[in-house]
Amino acid sequence: MKFDRNRALELLREGTGLPHADFHENQDRAIQHVVEGNGSLLVVQKTGWGKSNVYFIAAKLLREQGAGPALLISPLLSLMRNQIAAARRMGVRAETINSSNTQDWEDIIGKVHQDEVDILLISPERLANLKFREQVLGVVAQDIVFLVVDEAHCISDWGHDFRPDYRRIERLVQLFPANLRLLATTATANRRVMSDLRAILGPNLHVMQGNLNRSSLTLQTIKIPDQFQRMAWLAEWLPRMRGSGIVYVLTVRDAERLTTWLKRRALDVEVYTGQMENEERERLENLLLKNRVKALIATVALGMGFDKPDLGFVVHYQAPGSVVSYYQQVGRAGRDGNDAYGILLSGREETDILDYFIRNSFPTHKEVEKIIEALERAPDGLSTYELQNEVNIKPTRLTQATKILALESPAPLVQQGSKWQLTPTQLSVSFWERIRRLTDLRKEEQEQIQEYVSLPRGHMRFLITALDGDPGDVGSSRLPQLPASTNPQLIQAAERFLRNNMGTISPRKRWPTAMGTPEYNGSIPQELQASPGKSLCDWNDGGWGTEVSHGKYTIGQFSDDLVQACADLVRKWGPHPFPQWVTCIPSRRSPNLVPDFARRLALALQLPFRSSLIKVRDHPPQKEMANSAHQCRNLIGSMQTDIQNIHRGPVLLVDDIVDSGWTFTMAASLLRKAGSGEVWPLALADAKG
Repeated sequence: MKFDRNRALELLREGTGLPHADFHENQDRAIQHVVEGNGSLLVVQKTGWGKSNVYFIAAKLLREQGAGPALLISPLLSLMRNQIAAARRMGVRAETINSSNTQDWEDIIGKVHQDEVDILLISPERLANLKFREQVLGVVAQDIVFLVVDEAHCISDWGHDFRPDYRRIERLVQLFPANLRLLATTATANRRVMSDLRAILGPNLHVMQGNLNRSSLTLQTIKIPDQFQRMAWLAEWLPRMRGSGIVYVLTVRDAERLTTWLKRRALDVEVYTGQMENEERERLENLLLKNRVKALIATVALGMGFDKPDLGFVVHYQAPGSVVSYYQQVGRAGRDGNDAYGILLSGREETDILDYFIRNSFPTHKEVEKIIEALERAPDGLSTYELQNEVNIKPTRLTQATKILALESPAPLVQQGSKWQLTPTQLSVSFWERIRRLTDLRKEEQEQIQEYVSLPRGHMRFLITALDGDPGDVGSSRLPQLPASTNPQLIQAAERFLRNNMGTISPRKRWPTAMGTPEYNGSIPQELQASPGKSLCDWNDGGWGTEVSHGKYTIGQFSDDLVQACADLVRKWGPHPFPQWVTCIPSRRSPNLVPDFARRLALALQLPFRSSLIKVRDHPPQKEMANSAHQCRNLIGSMQTDIQNIHRGPVLLVDDIVDSGWTFTMAASLLRKAGSGEVWPLALADAKG
């Protein structure tokens, strides 16, 4: 195929809407490489360089010369939305098949079959869908002339954001014609990742790597250990930063709490997490794109590929897991060349959070053994839900483990319809060696980001070096460094906010499926349900959480301050009808801890305390139970009521920690059966992550 630079430049200007736009360094070379079919190409370029323009223009030029359509594998829905809008501006007929537009699939499949689609965007997870493979890929595979793998570092085990489903691409390539044009793009590929990509995409992979320096970014790190101090810092300094931006946090809970705090300080911010519906996420992205919010307080769900060139700042509330992922995220800001801030606020809790992420990155030996043993007992196979009831593994980890095992080649298990079944293949030793290697890498990356946090200067040079780029002449920051200090009154207000940030305990309304007992099956009758409850704080947060932890594990008693705080909470909460008495969850491991607290709380509320629940059977700690079926089954027969100590009125049911909520659910059912009134759960801390 022939490369026409003038036509390519015309398409660039149509797509960008800039009549005098010109190619960035090597953009036209990359397009030419693809169009002329000069072999597979990996483009490693900084965010904002215009990698999407390469594949859209190449696809358009190929189609104008009679070639077949292109297939683009893209990791995030937000990225797909931006890409489709950009493609259509230059006349490229782009469509997507993903989880957010299932109602449009049939229409889009029809367009693909009628050759009315120039480029089809899919997520890597779509490759696991049998219907897609049969009805789309099976029909058009021989017509596809151009395959794009965006954010290609996701293929690599070494990549900071490894996505197991990306490994399906290795097998996908075998379906296409031998003359397939393959373009892989990323901003974050160091030497290890590039070596891995060559092994997966072919040894003849050409690499085009650019300058990773972002001269528009003023980078800074500030260590602020306590959450309430960081919250105060953001309330003071966000309004002073240019334009709009993103504040990244590590957990959904922190995103929601920080958003609430900043809204109370009259900042126009919104929360953005992966738990939201796609329509809501798209609405929030548009608010930011149109500068109708000061910031989105976001998890990494708003990450790769979100394209707003004029973002004025990216602030991290905690350090991310690696320097490489930090470069990816902070690179959202200042892509239009105007000065922008990239500020990392480092807090003490980030180490525990990141350690948790590392521990949960891959399945353990024990988890894999449990899965295989359960499938050995079921020759006809088990669905994912049936596996949950058989093995004590969290649902998300079970899904992850079966997916990773099924992607091994050869695989020890496969999915036939809805059932998982074993194959004759034994899991290789190399599987566990790879997991150990990658776990060690994640820990090294965590240490490296802490090195970055401690830098007094030279932040951009450090990032580029970590990516195995050439730092060259990085230059100095163009914006003034921001102070680490904060208004003391704001700090006090943030601490008060955290200490008054009660949580809600939602009542369980159904017993887990397949509990194995008729007494605990189906819907929980309304007259046996707990009422909505409250928690004083989140476990180990910067408000009351550390004091709860200290009382539970260090001194063995909860403080009078916690008693008073819970009494104030109950009065502020004002459940109706108001409790007439207090009881608590019993324990044999710490028999006095919670009863002592509940008695003092009852005294503060001027209510009687009664020990109406008795522990009659020891069982493993609830925190060791990983899913609802095992959490609930673990409690059956462990408690009973002391009928002499049951009051007929509404009761405040106290415990120290709430996680799954099944202990409150089981206890409330027993109390209601014994004749109590409404049961209002109250926990000192909520441990849900």
